[in-house]
Amino acid sequence: MEDAAAALTDLILETFRLNGRLLAAGDALVADTGLTSARWQILGAIALSPLPLPVAHIARNMGLSRQAVQRLTNELEGNGLIRFGPNPHHQRAKLVHLTRQGRAAYEAAMKRQVPWVSGLADKLNAKQIDKATAMLRTLRKRLEEPAGGTGDA
Repeated sequence: MEDAAAALTDLILETFRLNGRLLAAGDALVADTGLTSARWQILGAIALSPLPLPVAHIARNMGLSRQAVQRLTNELEGNGLIRFGPNPHHQRAKLVHLTRQGRAAYEAAMKRQVPWVSGLADKLNAKQIDKATAMLRTLRKRLEEPAGGTGDA
């Protein structure tokens, strides 16, 4: 295996470990609010979107399966955090909207996230973080290419 491929394998494995730790930390951060990291992530996607989206678009934007996002949005609707509304472009693909309760839950989670992430960022270099972000973005975009980043066209 060439050096870049070996280094990338290490990065991928570390990213998997980091993802697990981030999900566990997120779950712990919002545990008493009735949210989980997954629910919080969906609320964030809805809250940060400039316009309401159907489940399939939310899933695509987040790199998740439509089925997983549908299950989570159904749970969020059952808890009164979102509602489904009509979609003028597609009769069956309803648009997802935050309710007041959903916006309050998202904002409460974000108030907890700010001091948490500030503590995590303590003594880290913003330029190095930006470089790491750019690398991860490049890898994601390669994986989103039709050949899935395999080099096959």
